[in-house]
Amino acid sequence: MNQEGIIAESAGDGDDDRMILEQILAGQKELYRLLVKRHEQAIYGMGISFFRNAEDASDFTQDVFFKAYRSLVHFEGRSRFSTWLYRIAYNTAVNSVTRKKDYRSLVEEERIPGKDTPERNVLRIALREAVKEAVKELPDRYRICVDLFFFYDRSYQEIEAITGYPVNTIKSHVFRAKKILKEKLKEFAEGGTEWQSIQD
Repeated sequence: MNQEGIIAESAGDGDDDRMILEQILAGQKELYRLLVKRHEQAIYGMGISFFRNAEDASDFTQDVFFKAYRSLVHFEGRSRFSTWLYRIAYNTAVNSVTRKKDYRSLVEEERIPGKDTPERNVLRIALREAVKEAVKELPDRYRICVDLFFFYDRSYQEIEAITGYPVNTIKSHVFRAKKILKEKLKEFAEGGTEWQSIQD
């Protein structure tokens, strides 16, 4: 199992999103609230990282879903709906005049999503330490790439679609975080804590 399967909780299954979208576009517009419910926590989390206060993050979340609703007819289905939505959210955030200058990773907010089990707790602690160490030396604009990979269940290609950064650039920053994470997990294992290995 890779990092995404262990750590990240997907905001919603792509097939389910697609079925809901088909019904919305067929005229059942009231079902849009289901998409909002499925993804609002992830969008709000991104808002906190960019704006760092609840009021602006809430306004940002509403703005993103309003923009997405108006653009639904332009969604071509070549990506997951959530990836398309994150692209709208990312563009909205970076173009906002009220966002904070520095992007704050989820690990700094200590709001890493996921269900609590002993194994996940071990991994979550290790991941928090690894990502915090990895992002502290990254230019601000690249920190979101690490968050998107580990906490939002995005592939390299999806992160490229969301941010516009080249895949190789994204891989290099994520690789550093993965390397540190393996070292942290090794420390836990040597200390007698059970953990599930991750793949490259």
